[in-house]
Amino acid sequence: MKNLIFKISTVVFLAVVSMYLSACKKDNSFYHDYVNTIQTFEGSAMEYLKAQPDGTFDSLLLVLDRYPDLADSLTSQQVTLFAPVNKNFQASVKYLNLKRAADGKPSIYLSNASTDELKAIMCKYIIRGNRNTDDYVNAADGIQLQSIITNYPMHVKYVKLSSSGYVRGGASVLNFSDTHGSSFTNAWTIASTNSVNIKTNNATINIISPLHNFGFNEFTSKLDI
Repeated sequence: MKNLIFKISTVVFLAVVSMYLSACKKDNSFYHDYVNTIQTFEGSAMEYLKAQPDGTFDSLLLVLDRYPDLADSLTSQQVTLFAPVNKNFQASVKYLNLKRAADGKPSIYLSNASTDELKAIMCKYIIRGNRNTDDYVNAADGIQLQSIITNYPMHVKYVKLSSSGYVRGGASVLNFSDTHGSSFTNAWTIASTNSVNIKTNNATINIISPLHNFGFNEFTSKLDI
């Protein structure tokens, strides 16, 4: 009887070990073979933004509607767009108006904010030239690029995330930074991306993480006037 129980236990143990090793093998294959697929949209960058579900880019489109030259750039020029989503704008507008309320001032919204200051901020998210992650992957320290119209210097760095214990085994993201004129990274404001390499007819779109506050921490100081 004891021998029978021992044999059954051994079989069960070996089966569990086999399943564990098989699962590990699958995980290794998944992360080793991970490829960030380039999505393609048949249309311009502006058409892509308008085609997305309500609640995604409504705020961005509202701002772009105030500046026909920026909208035109996203329609016909070769650019790279780091696209902020609604949550990026909501946080910034909220903090701005909390300060203004404390100072006894009326609220400001995207529809009536200073045209010059809001446009300067928006330009930072639209970079000259149509580039995807291949243009950054070999630059260990990232590269500096210029925004449209204002020629403001922005910094882009390719990052390969770790996943499930595998160093640099996860998704590819871009760190998009306003250096604020400093060479020290601890002074930079960095926005990460949730999705990269969305290809349109005239642009590459990278979608900003919802944790980012639109304006690179300068929204309140620039618009509280």
